[in-house]
Amino acid sequence: MLAGLGRLIHRRRWTSLILILLLTFAGGAWGLGVLAKFKQGGFEDPKSSSTLVAKLGTNYFGSTNPDILILYRSATMTVDDPRYMATVITTVARLPKEHVQEIHHYWAFEGKYAHPFASHDRHSTFVAVKLSGTDDFAKLATYAKIKDRLEAPGLETRLGGSMPFATEFSELVVGDIVRAEVFSLPILMLLLVIVFGAVVASTLPLIVALFSIVGGLAVLHAITYVTDVTATALEVVTMMGVGLAIDYSLFIVSRFREEMYRDGDRERALAITMATAGRTIAVSGITVTAALSGLLLFPQLFLRTLGLAGMATVMVAVFGAVVLLPTLLALLGPRVEVGQVRGRRKRREPHNPESGFWYRLGHSVMRRPLPYFAVTLVILGVLFGPFLNAQFTAVDARVLPKDSPTRGVVEFVKKEFPNGSAEPIDVVISGDLVPRNWRPPKQGDVIPPYLDGFRQRLRNLPHVVKAEFTGYSEDYGAVRISVTHSKEPTSPEAQGLVKTVRGMTLTNDGFPMHIDVGGTTAQQIDLMSSLIKTLPKMALLVGTLTFLLLFMFFGSVVLPIKAIAMNVLSIGASFGVIVWGFQYGHLAGLLDFTPTGGVEATSMILILAVVFGLSMDYEVFLLSRIREEWDRTHDNRAAVAMGMQRTGGIITSAALLFLVAIAGFGMAGITVVKLIGVGMFVAVVVDAALVRSLLVPATMRFMGDANWWLPGPLAVLHSKVDLRERDDIDYDPVPPDAPPLRPLPKEHRPPPRRHRSLPPALHTPAPVPMAAPTPEPAVPHGGTAEPWRPWEEGRPRPPAPPESPRPRRIVPNADGSGWHWE
Repeated sequence: MLAGLGRLIHRRRWTSLILILLLTFAGGAWGLGVLAKFKQGGFEDPKSSSTLVAKLGTNYFGSTNPDILILYRSATMTVDDPRYMATVITTVARLPKEHVQEIHHYWAFEGKYAHPFASHDRHSTFVAVKLSGTDDFAKLATYAKIKDRLEAPGLETRLGGSMPFATEFSELVVGDIVRAEVFSLPILMLLLVIVFGAVVASTLPLIVALFSIVGGLAVLHAITYVTDVTATALEVVTMMGVGLAIDYSLFIVSRFREEMYRDGDRERALAITMATAGRTIAVSGITVTAALSGLLLFPQLFLRTLGLAGMATVMVAVFGAVVLLPTLLALLGPRVEVGQVRGRRKRREPHNPESGFWYRLGHSVMRRPLPYFAVTLVILGVLFGPFLNAQFTAVDARVLPKDSPTRGVVEFVKKEFPNGSAEPIDVVISGDLVPRNWRPPKQGDVIPPYLDGFRQRLRNLPHVVKAEFTGYSEDYGAVRISVTHSKEPTSPEAQGLVKTVRGMTLTNDGFPMHIDVGGTTAQQIDLMSSLIKTLPKMALLVGTLTFLLLFMFFGSVVLPIKAIAMNVLSIGASFGVIVWGFQYGHLAGLLDFTPTGGVEATSMILILAVVFGLSMDYEVFLLSRIREEWDRTHDNRAAVAMGMQRTGGIITSAALLFLVAIAGFGMAGITVVKLIGVGMFVAVVVDAALVRSLLVPATMRFMGDANWWLPGPLAVLHSKVDLRERDDIDYDPVPPDAPPLRPLPKEHRPPPRRHRSLPPALHTPAPVPMAAPTPEPAVPHGGTAEPWRPWEEGRPRPPAPPESPRPRRIVPNADGSGWHWE
């Protein structure tokens, strides 16, 4: 099928190019609209108790986390100065009523209730503003309209709260990605020229990458009409678009070059490239998509939308590799070599493919598999070790740069205001028996004894400073009690306190009441509980889909299991380095971030899915060439060595280029983006340098022919679902790193074909003779011929199959109109 697609693209190459250009321009214009629809948050489980408490606070009680926290400070006046009060109240009173729902400030309260609104030196105060709007999009739009009206004359004004945090976070994510690409692009272009060996060839991955990113953003924009999308999705689209475009372009272009140098037939080269490398890329893309599909199982909006964004980008990248890239190759043909790097022509001289570095390394591992296996496992174990002590934290203001205005407000309030560092545990009591006509005690109403008794029980818990009523809803029939404690929100003591409250019970006249617990600590507990509950489902789904796809592609039961195990090792090593660098803080000085004593949990899940997909990408590239050699020789050792020789350079080059592309993420201002970039970087290095080069061949040596074991019933099933190319196309496998043959002199080339279609006879396994100084012997009817490889001259040719009474050959017509049987 893919070989036929390659022929069709060659015949309709100009039409294909025009359609792709129209699609790209339309997708680019549409995709840019997604930048205005990014949503913040999405880290919570929508079905958790803490999420319910947060929604009740927003809709009924008033949120304990203000939409805007305006910090005012005067160097000369205190909050007791009437001029100070007049300036602040006048400023906030002028805010449009349709945009502001609630305003709380120091002068609106008396006594102990006003105390938390003034700093210790009484020169600073803050105003908490709740905006109108039912969702974050509406509130962000409202914030954009009023933020320029919050400046108080004569006072230093700084903005914090959820809306400024969301705005700055989104702007920094986009800025970090643009800065990373600008940083890496010049280095990437230089390396592409070196790796591809020609200027024109080196531009092809960039074209495919641009198409993948544009297409991914266009699909992402369409997804926003179905579900919300977080700003970090842009990072996934960019990173995977560039990485996969490089991988796929290397594989396609290298194979096209091999076939072009055989006889210069562009259509035949493109058909063979699509039947081999194109097939591998299609399977790889489906496998990576299967890995990312596991993110859809998580209830967190952040992970679900990233899974959708990644899957969309992978599919667009595959389309670019099997449609756009072949179109460009069909147009360029031999001109793909324009702008050759000096010395490349010398490297094309024929040589023995069994003398290459990767071939020798493969045979070295074959001879001594145990030492290689043991040393590699020890290194991976050392890298994984820190992950055993991993602590997981939530996203807060500390993920922003140290000079961030929003982060500065949060840190100033925590340091200079009473209860500034306190993050209360919100306890909501609900039920039909909550009195409908009761008001909180500050209105003078008598507190129902069972509610006051429960508050006292909360006040007497360890580490609790106070427990007070902070909200009541007659419509919902619920009361909120805020429990302030003396511990850090992520500390074990705070988590133990939340668990204790959730274990408490309350009854009224023998009827139980509902108790829901929220706040930062409760949200973190619920997040980890949700992730731990969903991870096994993700592992089962991704593992099953990956196993089935690799089984259909390779026709083995052992290889899929081994491939999954190898990828898990790469991910484990990456997680260990992340904990060592970010939780322990060893990379804080180098990357300029503030350690939080843990790692953000949802980012680790994202790395798990993306790294598993990329590692499987390299695994498919390697095993596809090993399988090709196994089918030809049925020699396990030779197949592994030759497969490494044919793909070692490609995988290493792809990994190096991907590392350059993501290295800029380490310069990001947001710690979460740094963490994702470092995790990807380490995983790719470990996978390319250790797992794919040493551990995979060592394990294949141990297993021997068992690598290809397939029970009888499964063999019958595989014959029906085999993903290997079925086109009867005539080609001789040529090692990609073995320099291809030079084009034949004009006097020895066959006459050019006058029509585009290939005759059916050319699709038979009989070889097509090429006029050359040394003619090929005739091939008996129904037999095959060993391909002529000039770098193996002097070697004895394998014995030919028994002669048929009717040897036949395909020869060109004298008038150049086509081919015919001799």
